Amino acid sequence: MAVTKRGLVLASTAVAVSAVTITGAGIHLSQGQAFFQESPKGLIDEVWQIIDRTYVDGTFNKVDWKATRTEYLNKSYANKEEAYKAVREMLKKLGDPYTRFMDPQEFKNMQIDTSGELSGVGIQLAADEKTKKLTVIAPIEDSPAFSAGILAKDIITKIDAKSTEGMDVNKAVTLIRGTAGTSVKLTIQRGDKELEYQLKRAKIEIHPVRSSYQKDATQGGVGYIRLVQFSANAPAEMKNAIQKLEKQNVSGYILDLRSNPGGLLFTSIEIARMWLKQGAIVSTVDRQGEQEREQANNRALTDKPMVVLVDGGSASASEILSGALQDNKRAVLVGTKTFGKGLVQSVRGLGDGSGLAVTIAKYLTPNGRDINKHGIDPDVEIKLSDEERQALSRDRDKIGTSADMQYAKALEVLTQRIKAQQPTPPKS
Repeated sequence: MAVTKRGLVLASTAVAVSAVTITGAGIHLSQGQAFFQESPKGLIDEVWQIIDRTYVDGTFNKVDWKATRTEYLNKSYANKEEAYKAVREMLKKLGDPYTRFMDPQEFKNMQIDTSGELSGVGIQLAADEKTKKLTVIAPIEDSPAFSAGILAKDIITKIDAKSTEGMDVNKAVTLIRGTAGTSVKLTIQRGDKELEYQLKRAKIEIHPVRSSYQKDATQGGVGYIRLVQFSANAPAEMKNAIQKLEKQNVSGYILDLRSNPGGLLFTSIEIARMWLKQGAIVSTVDRQGEQEREQANNRALTDKPMVVLVDGGSASASEILSGALQDNKRAVLVGTKTFGKGLVQSVRGLGDGSGLAVTIAKYLTPNGRDINKHGIDPDVEIKLSDEERQALSRDRDKIGTSADMQYAKALEVLTQRIKAQQPTPPKS
C-alpha cells in the first residue's frame, strides 16, 4: 500500500472539505485484507503495522510500540466497534492529533469530500495540539458557517448542547454534518466571549480558485487570485486564472491564501512551479532523516511582481507555498502569522472499509525552516480586529477591495514593487 506523492495530505485534522487521494480505496482485497474484514484483531494489527513502518517519530512518542501491540492483541473484542475503540486508544498514545482512525462512515465522508461537494456547514476543524480543544481552522467561503460569521481560531465548545470536551475530531465532524436543510447549533468560545450559532446545513460546492482583474494606479492593473483549498483540481484552475490575467496584461499579482487550510502536497508543489522559475520549493524529512527536495522546473507562467496574503487560517499546503515564495524572494508576505502545521499525512483505506491517516514526515521550507507549531511570519504584518474580520465575513464582496485593510496594504506593497521594476526615464 505504497503512498504516492499525489496521495500525501497537508490538511488539518479531519478537515471537512480537503480533497485527498485515498490510497487503497476501491482496490480488490487480497486474502490478508479479507482476513482483516472478518477479524477485529486483524484490523488492530493492520493499523499497528502501518504505524510501525511509516510513522514519522521512530520513538513513537517514547512509547514501547511493540509492547503496545502485545497489549491490544491479548485482549478480546466482541465486534468491530470494540476494535475501533481500541485502535483509537492505541493511536492516542502517539500524542499526534493528525494521526487518526476513521470508521467506514467517517472514511466515506472523506471520500465524499474529494468530489468537491459536501453537505454540512462548511467548517474545517482541528484539535489544538496543546489544549486538544476543537478549533476552527477556517470557514469555507459561501458556506453557512462563513455567512454566519464564524472565524478562524474559534473554539467549538458544544454541538447541539453536547460538550466537545475530550471529543474526537472525527466524532465532531460527524455530528456537525448532516442532510441539507437540517440545522445544528454550535456554541463557540472566542476570547472571553461565548457565542451561539444556529446553522442550517447546505450542499457546498467548492471551487478552489477565484480571480479578477483589479484596476489601480499601475499601468495594466493588478491580478487578484484567491485560492481557498489545495484540492486536486486547484492546479488547473490556478493555471487558467494566471493565463487569463496575463492576456489582460496585468502588472503584478496579489495571491490570497487567507483562511486556506491546506490540502494535497503535490498540488502545493504544482502551484509553486507556476510562480517560481527556479529554486527549491519544499523538502520532506521522514523518520530515517531521508530528505526529498522538490524544485521549480523552469515552467513559471509569470515573473511579474507578487504579494501573498496570509493569516492564522493559512495552514499546511498554504504554508508550503507561501514559505517557498518568501524564501526565494519571489513574493512579499502581508497579513498575520500562519497556522503552523508542518507535518505530512498519508491517508489509506483499510481492509474493512475504514481508513487511517498517518503522519509520515515533516516538511521544511527552502531555507530549512521547520514551521510546525510556529507558523510563517509575514514580511509586513497587518492585523484585523474581530469586528473587521466579521464585517468581511458578513459582506464577502468587500474581500479583495479597498474596504479590506490587508488587501489595501498588499496593493500598496505591490505597487511599490512594480514601480521599483520600472525603468528610470532618461534625463533630458
